Amino acid sequence: MSARRALTGWGRTSPSVATVVPATDDDAIRRVITGADRRGVVARGLGRSYGDAAQNAGGVVLDVTGRDRVLRVDVESAEVEVEAGASLDQLMRLLLPLGLFVPVTPGTRQVTVGGALAADVHGKNHHVDGSFGQHVSSIDLMVADGSVKRLTPQDALFWATVGGMGLTGVILRATVQMTRVESAFCIVDTERCHDLEDLLARMTEGDHRYTYSVAWIDCLAGGSALGRSVLTRGWSARRDQLPSRRRDRATEFRPHQLAVAPPVFPSGLLNRATVTAFNEAWYRKAPRERRGEVQSIASFFHLLVAGAQWNRIYGPRGFLQYQLVVPFGAEETLRRCLELLSESRQASFLAVLKRFGAADDGHLSFPTPGWTLALDLPVGAAVLGGLLERLDALVLGAGGRLYLAKDSRLPASAIAQMYPRLDEWRAIRADADPHGVFTSDLARRLDL
Repeated sequence: MSARRALTGWGRTSPSVATVVPATDDDAIRRVITGADRRGVVARGLGRSYGDAAQNAGGVVLDVTGRDRVLRVDVESAEVEVEAGASLDQLMRLLLPLGLFVPVTPGTRQVTVGGALAADVHGKNHHVDGSFGQHVSSIDLMVADGSVKRLTPQDALFWATVGGMGLTGVILRATVQMTRVESAFCIVDTERCHDLEDLLARMTEGDHRYTYSVAWIDCLAGGSALGRSVLTRGWSARRDQLPSRRRDRATEFRPHQLAVAPPVFPSGLLNRATVTAFNEAWYRKAPRERRGEVQSIASFFHLLVAGAQWNRIYGPRGFLQYQLVVPFGAEETLRRCLELLSESRQASFLAVLKRFGAADDGHLSFPTPGWTLALDLPVGAAVLGGLLERLDALVLGAGGRLYLAKDSRLPASAIAQMYPRLDEWRAIRADADPHGVFTSDLARRLDL
């Protein structure tokens, strides 16, 4: 049953009201699409985009979470066909016991396959395996006239859809190539890095030896400690690498769920003092160097989401996530971004750095070879707007870009420079959707 609802992204900022319609089957979706008025339609999964990508003020939001069936599993070829509302969490619980793992996972497994495609999500293995769209062999897409197109990587509309933020149509189904694993565990090496140069050198020199790599950065450290960090890298554990007590249940996946954050947290709980204390404790808690630790997949990939509704800890004002990428060779820009963050006294509870490998063919896909830094920042400080504008200028000056799935405030004037294939994407989209049926708050804000 449809209902008028106020929706936000995961950052809980800038709510807008739309008519939310459950996407029960293809015919129901077709009726919504072909009956849409000028405010249009956008699909929404589990709402993990941080900004306004899955909001549509005054229009229709299709809730696809009910379309979550796994339609086919071929263990021999490691290929699965799923409905777009199936989540990565659901796939892990079903397929890890069969020795199959999702090829790419972001920092949460509570995203749908449709959302993972629309944002072309990346993970800790982008430097070797690329982003999610590179592991998908077909997409069923319902376009503006209500017809369904089966797209493959040979189709231009496929790559306009991968990373296209849901603006080319409604993804109905996808066929995903999974990764074979022998266990639901990883072998993890951990190192403390005393500053940014130390961190960049270690990642540059050694990331190719690991499937997964990520660094947590103490973004409040300055001076000679700027960029001090904890680097964790690893790979999927073979059964014979596990302690004997775990080998009989090597592929069992039972992630622990910590307490659900209460609905109300005071704004300002995560301030410079509390984040400084947390960062100091987190940095000191990490071993200077530890090799071969066995960690569960949930602990290694999704530590933050062990706490349900963790986005509430930022209080009622919410927060934004700012994720940038700058090319290799622009390390000085990365340093300046961290200096600005430290000087501004803006406390980021979460700051992570990764290395991207080669880009895929997605016109609006975010990953491009270089360094990507993600920051969580609470909303409310008077200096925040100016800080972000200075960061924008640095990123643009270095030839970098921001991640649209995280963005909630970028001006339209910056998009064409950040995404040089934007006009090519617009032409493909206009051909598939000449009247602009598929739209969103993000699309209107950025004039996509």
